[in-house]
Amino acid sequence: MTLNAEVAAALAEDAATLALLHDTELTPSVLAGLKEAGFPANLGLLPAGPASLGSFEMMRTALAFLPDSPDAALLDELAADFAAVYLTGAFGASPSESYWLSDDHLVCQDAMFDLRKLYAENSLAVPDWRKRPDDHLVFQLQFLARRLDAAATSDDWRALGRFLDFHLLRWLPDFARRVADRCDTMFFAALALLTDSWLQQVRDLIAGHLAEHRPSREEIAASLGSQREAEPVAVPVAFMPGAAGPSW
Repeated sequence: MTLNAEVAAALAEDAATLALLHDTELTPSVLAGLKEAGFPANLGLLPAGPASLGSFEMMRTALAFLPDSPDAALLDELAADFAAVYLTGAFGASPSESYWLSDDHLVCQDAMFDLRKLYAENSLAVPDWRKRPDDHLVFQLQFLARRLDAAATSDDWRALGRFLDFHLLRWLPDFARRVADRCDTMFFAALALLTDSWLQQVRDLIAGHLAEHRPSREEIAASLGSQREAEPVAVPVAFMPGAAGPSW
């Protein structure tokens, strides 16, 4: 697949769709919309390779088994899984990057501030970091969608590859595996795995488009370690709400 404006727009729409599914509960109207659109077959980036084919088929099967008019008991089961993954942390699978990258599995750590800075550089800010931190999966997918939609040059694609390498792909595989292992509904297991495999494919496409090596997670970790050793110790600055620019 050649990365051009048309493909970038299709990928941006995919990322926005995935962000929406991680953002909201699976209501009857959302379910109807997914079935009507033929999700996930309506995605611009179709699967290639065993991992992506497996997650794609899992999602297709999950939707096929959900009735067109789900009863209250099924909706409650889906809502319980959504809450356990995205609201209460009951599965130990936080959708925030800091949780996975901090030694004590804490939220609102360095990753949140790194992403806040990145958003500000693109004239963006989250609505309320106290309700949902900057490094939340939904915000990262929304940011990815915006940057994909604007991608035009090799530098744009290189920056997108770096964003994936140093943020989403450092922790999302672990998140996806834990959600898939612990949730009770096939839908949310499939959504986590599908999101991971889709992002992996996007990163492979970028590497192929640029004819550049895609660094491994170990190489990324080594690069970050070298950066930390070279950086001076920074003085903490108090957070100023609204200082980062316009929000989403």
